[in-house]
Amino acid sequence: MQPAPPPPHKAVCAASNQLLARSTQEELEKMLAAGERILESYRVLKKGNDNVVSEVLKGQGTFYEMDHYPKGDAYDPESHSQYYYHSHRPDEHGHFHLFLREAGMSTEFQPSEQSQADYMDKRDDNISHLIAISMDKYGFPVGLFTTNRWVTAENWYRAGDVIAMLDHFEMDLARPSWPVNIWITDMVRLFRPQIENLIRMRDQTIAIWTRDHPDRDVFEDRALEVTSEQPISVEEQIRLVRAALA
Repeated sequence: MQPAPPPPHKAVCAASNQLLARSTQEELEKMLAAGERILESYRVLKKGNDNVVSEVLKGQGTFYEMDHYPKGDAYDPESHSQYYYHSHRPDEHGHFHLFLREAGMSTEFQPSEQSQADYMDKRDDNISHLIAISMDKYGFPVGLFTTNRWVTAENWYRAGDVIAMLDHFEMDLARPSWPVNIWITDMVRLFRPQIENLIRMRDQTIAIWTRDHPDRDVFEDRALEVTSEQPISVEEQIRLVRAALA
């Protein structure tokens, strides 16, 4: 039997309440619907004694730190959304990185002014990292975070553009797992206020780092990896959304 995730810290609930207070009735209803689909994914996976992480790792062989799972990443050719799971941070089992590729973006989204890196020349399009989802050893999400450019070898887009890209992220296919793809799509919807806030904080962190380290290329500075982070709880987020709607 899979254990329930730990209860969230009171400070997390207070911060989430402040973000949800700015949401409209329609936005809250979309969040609640997403939360209910996430719980349904959990229900289906639990019947087979599985969880989100075990589904992604299933049939992938030995689990190695830093390797991408599923192999070759998960990619939706219609929405041009992409994600992979890997592990390298302490205090978590691993995390999902979520992306949108250039073909899935609106034409007005253009990379901001930035330095050029070798990894940008190794592909024929641009790609934006949206958010990372931290997972515990039981397969439950416990945090959200954003990263510096070098971490995910992305192209850097301004916060406003990345926030708008969230509307385009959807994994609508069966591979590598239908319930996992539903879960990861709806995690973006359920935690939309928190994700938007983290993306804005990401840009603030970059601006402050640039000011304080004028002699460094901020986007390639290995001393700056995580640019914003927040613990989360699916169950608590759903409770808070329901309370806001009531």
